[in-house]
Amino acid sequence: MTTARNAAERFTGRRAAAERPSSGGVTEVTLEGGRTVVVKRGDGPGSVRAEAAGLRWLAEAAVVRVPVVFGNDEDWLVTERVPQGPPGPGAAVRFGRELAALHAAGAPAFGSGPPGGPREAYIGRARMRNVPDIGAGWPDWYAEHRVLPYLRRAVDGGVLTGAEGRAVERACERLPQLAGPAEPPARLHGDLWNGNVLWDGDGRVWLIDPAAHGGHRETDLAMLRLFGCPHLERVLEGYQEVAPLAEGWEERVGAHQLFPLLVHVVLFGRSYAERAVAAARGTPAG
Repeated sequence: MTTARNAAERFTGRRAAAERPSSGGVTEVTLEGGRTVVVKRGDGPGSVRAEAAGLRWLAEAAVVRVPVVFGNDEDWLVTERVPQGPPGPGAAVRFGRELAALHAAGAPAFGSGPPGGPREAYIGRARMRNVPDIGAGWPDWYAEHRVLPYLRRAVDGGVLTGAEGRAVERACERLPQLAGPAEPPARLHGDLWNGNVLWDGDGRVWLIDPAAHGGHRETDLAMLRLFGCPHLERVLEGYQEVAPLAEGWEERVGAHQLFPLLVHVVLFGRSYAERAVAAARGTPAG
């Protein structure tokens, strides 16, 4: 049976000297010579391939730092270990500029996945299907492929009530009016919550664990706000310097948060239901 140690040796070509299990199925393996790599076991069929393809697609834009992928198979992913340090306001502004440039690198369509990645991808431990838009536009694509699949799972599983589900459906019906000016598909990280934003203490931010796809750039920014991000206002300052957001973007944050909130409802239950319904109704959660 393949182990994290075996995977590290196979994909780096170096012998392993030590290993240290971490959380979330991740192991840090120190190689002979002192270099440490991160070895991650997949969460399900296609998850490793999706993550590796996402990291490579983000790296291809050459604007934001992501760990180097040393190799992967269907079960194991071996990447560079990111040095970590305290967040700083200067790094936050720089990150905002880099994130704007990443989004501007674009995607072939809303819903297009990274080259080489599977159609059946993941966001965290939840399945996420990458289905390219065929001309309906972002609001219809977002409702059909990012909001409603998780809403159906939550209602069918009894986590959301029928009335709560109808509130989300009504928000989807209003998306064409709520969406703001049309924008081209952006190259999204796709799961840009604070835990996937690493600060190296040397003035740079690194992104890990993407659910990369073509989407609306405001979705990444809304997810940054969802669970808090150090120096978020400075991140937004840097972003706006490079690629100013369309008027009214702050009023659209809730609509863009519907997707990750419903994913959390499916994964973690009722504790996120109130926030999801409040986002659908355009009101603050109590």
